[in-house]
Amino acid sequence: MARRSFFAAGEAGVEAVEPSPGDLVELGLKYCIGRDVELDLIEAHKWFNLAARRGNRQARVYRSEISEEMTKQEIFKAQRMAREWLRLHSGAVLH
Repeated sequence: MARRSFFAAGEAGVEAVEPSPGDLVELGLKYCIGRDVELDLIEAHKWFNLAARRGNRQARVYRSEISEEMTKQEIFKAQRMAREWLRLHSGAVLH
């Protein structure tokens, strides 16, 4: 990602940068293809879901494509994880 990790900033006691939809898509792609992280479709779905909620159309396409390779339980887990992320990062919640 071009920006410094918004998670690391928050953990360091610095005001966290709100991730853009593009940042969220980039995280989804990393997990979807296993770039610099272990391949994890549940994690990828979570990030694509968050980006899609912020209006990123490509994230909707990616989310739909990987959903075809996931079980219903995996999709439910990814959705729960996205809701939890929104709860924990209240500054990142859509208004």
